Amino acid sequence: MAHEPLVTMETADFSVTYVLALDDDADTVEDVDAVIRARDGKGWTATFMTPRKIAEVMDHRSTTGECADGLYLRIPDLVIVREGGLDAMTRTLVDLFGTYGMDTNVLPRFAADEDDDEDD
Repeated sequence: MAHEPLVTMETADFSVTYVLALDDDADTVEDVDAVIRARDGKGWTATFMTPRKIAEVMDHRSTTGECADGLYLRIPDLVIVREGGLDAMTRTLVDLFGTYGMDTNVLPRFAADEDDDEDD
């Protein structure tokens, strides 16, 4: 079933746009990239993966030779979630920003946002 590749979810403090692959199901997806925008324009990126998906990727890389034959996985903006689905991932972001605030660098910021911070 075809769907839109970009799914945006709104919260009180930010919007998050998920980039879905053609075969991804929004209710069960276990590996997805996201772009988060606060109401004031600040932005972050995140890659969400479940432990099962991380193991799958590492196992695959052990056969392709990537990352020292699957020895490691490096994703700078990785957020590991226990369950798949965009709802769980959005709840995770609500908790992260609720805990660390909207001025946090807990996730990588957009380069333009970092330049703006240097002017402050």
